[in-house]
Amino acid sequence: MHALLSFARIIDSINEKVGKSAAWLILIAVIVSTVNALIRYTFSISSNAWLELQWYLFAGTFLLCAPWTLKCNEHIRIDVVTGRFSPRVHAYIDIVGGLFFLIPVCLVILWSAFPFAWESIITAENSSNAGGLIVWPAKVLIPIAFTLLLLQGVSEVIKRFAFLQGLIDGKEFEKGGGHGATPDAVEVAEAASSQK
Repeated sequence: MHALLSFARIIDSINEKVGKSAAWLILIAVIVSTVNALIRYTFSISSNAWLELQWYLFAGTFLLCAPWTLKCNEHIRIDVVTGRFSPRVHAYIDIVGGLFFLIPVCLVILWSAFPFAWESIITAENSSNAGGLIVWPAKVLIPIAFTLLLLQGVSEVIKRFAFLQGLIDGKEFEKGGGHGATPDAVEVAEAASSQK
């Protein structure tokens, strides 16, 4: 189990780095959107490439931050139901959800996404819009993101089993479930409250 926990920590580290890097795409998307709007309204010039770049950046943010969101336990839950249960019951729910829902769904999506992305690459697929961008980079994000999400799902299942065996305390996956509860946000909030 210790080897599996080490593997889970490696996955966690990778997804945290990818997620934190991908989060910067939001800033780039805001800048692109702002510049695009200013040029469109000031000079009456529009470009499909700029519009498509905005949704590429949004897709990149959403897809590449999803595994990090799972790692931080910030995904959507039905807290009204699960909030009444003990941490051990939560762990069992997460194991069942991971093994019977998350991991199989990721595998099914990957089964379809790899050929979908590969065909786009080999055909050098371009946007059907005039002046649009190449499409394959956006399509390649799908198998990359779902591979990372699959790995994070495996990591979460490993950590829940370790928690049930008493090998870890489980605090890292009990923190989530609300906005502003990511480890970074918690550290900032604790630092702010200690300065008062």
